Amino acid sequence: MATYDDFIKLDIRVGKIIAVEEFPEARKPAYKLTIDFGDEIGQKRSSAQLVKHYTKEQLVGKLVLGVVNFPPRQIGPFISEVLTLGIPDGDHECILAVPDKSAAIVGGKLF
Repeated sequence: MATYDDFIKLDIRVGKIIAVEEFPEARKPAYKLTIDFGDEIGQKRSSAQLVKHYTKEQLVGKLVLGVVNFPPRQIGPFISEVLTLGIPDGDHECILAVPDKSAAIVGGKLF
């Protein structure tokens, strides 16, 4: 069982998607995201399998949650620097886990 001490090791922050690119080299349909996590963290890149539920245009400007303190991960020819959080739909396709208010502060830490 995980403990509270395990949970606080994760640095989960609010980010704002500022750019979205196609990722044709991915095994499963995905986008390359550039996410701004504010002054303390800066911009990070992430690969996310979101193409079933979101267009590129719908994603730009969207607030998301991401784990910013995992090591970078190689995904094909792309380095993903942050884990963008989501939950599965009935077909196991990703739906973003997002703040429910636009007043969430970019760079704000989940507590």
